[in-house]
Amino acid sequence: MTKTNTLFLTNCWRLVLLLIVWFASGSTPAMAGEKSAPSSSKGEIRPAVLYHDYCSVCHGDKGDGRSRAQNSLVPPPRDFTTTDSTSQLTRARMIESITNGRAGTAMTAYKTQLNPKEIEALTDYVRSSFMQGSAAPDNSRGRMVFSKNCSVCHGEKGDGRSRAQASLMPPPRDFTSPASKSDLTQQRMIASVTYGRPDTAMAGFKGQLSASDINAVVDYIRTGFMAAPYTEGISGIKNGRRAAPPEATAPPDKPVAVNMSLPMPSALKGDAVKGAAFYMSNCATCHGTTGDGRGPRAYFINPKPRNFLHPASRQQFNRVAIFDAVSAGKQGTEMPAWRQVLNQQEMADVSEFVFKRFIQPVPGNSKPAKTSK
Repeated sequence: MTKTNTLFLTNCWRLVLLLIVWFASGSTPAMAGEKSAPSSSKGEIRPAVLYHDYCSVCHGDKGDGRSRAQNSLVPPPRDFTTTDSTSQLTRARMIESITNGRAGTAMTAYKTQLNPKEIEALTDYVRSSFMQGSAAPDNSRGRMVFSKNCSVCHGEKGDGRSRAQASLMPPPRDFTSPASKSDLTQQRMIASVTYGRPDTAMAGFKGQLSASDINAVVDYIRTGFMAAPYTEGISGIKNGRRAAPPEATAPPDKPVAVNMSLPMPSALKGDAVKGAAFYMSNCATCHGTTGDGRGPRAYFINPKPRNFLHPASRQQFNRVAIFDAVSAGKQGTEMPAWRQVLNQQEMADVSEFVFKRFIQPVPGNSKPAKTSK
């Protein structure tokens, strides 16, 4: 046997021995469909390694979707650092996505590669490392704003269980309740923090907090305490509730941008004089003759009737929003859906009266309208 052949065989045996040791040590590189060995050590889950091995190739090392694969994926990978991700991605939804994938995207299911504990650890790592206002980071801006300004009433866990709860009527909002998850849109919460809520202890923080701080604390509450996002489905239905028309609302980060000059929907023209007669006969018992929400029945109603004179009301309720409220009512309150008994013109009339008398009153015309007996 030549010296060359002997050297070749020796090197082959060395390679075989090296491969045997490599496989025996569990240090083989992860293949498609296999779990990466470094993700855990002696039963300890290492979520940073899981993220690197399974997620970073698409979502990027910083969770912002800026990866080598981003340009070849449609839709592009999720950017976890955006406000939209913070408001839309609950922990439960993320666990579901990692477990079963997302239809119509490149997000594949990992239930055959990761166990439930690893998926939960990976989810929490993404939320705490990349998502704004997540409940995990103790030093997040939203958490600090909440602790300083909100926890005194809403409690440190956002469930309304605070020292002040017994003395407040109505009691502080429990953000963890199903009603909160169904009712509270991001826009409504930003408006509430900015301007307060009429006839409650919820004060407006417009003069104390910047717009970025208000956005941060709302994001923190939604991701830290509210387990379900407020999503819109078909036909304008949101979580089983009818959604307000798009023109009646403002972008989430600009709660004051409601167009107060918009006309009535469907080209309707409201008659404030006719609307005044209906309001005084039917609405004033709850909302009051001056629109302050202190009608004779208001004492017995919870939640309290709308105070149209409150700054928050005057910022949000244009003609379109008022008409929609009159038409659809509001579930969970005593505000009925008047569309069951009034025609569109009659609803436009009373909406016009409320708008002109209370929302944007003409100077010197603040007295309650007289009605014929």
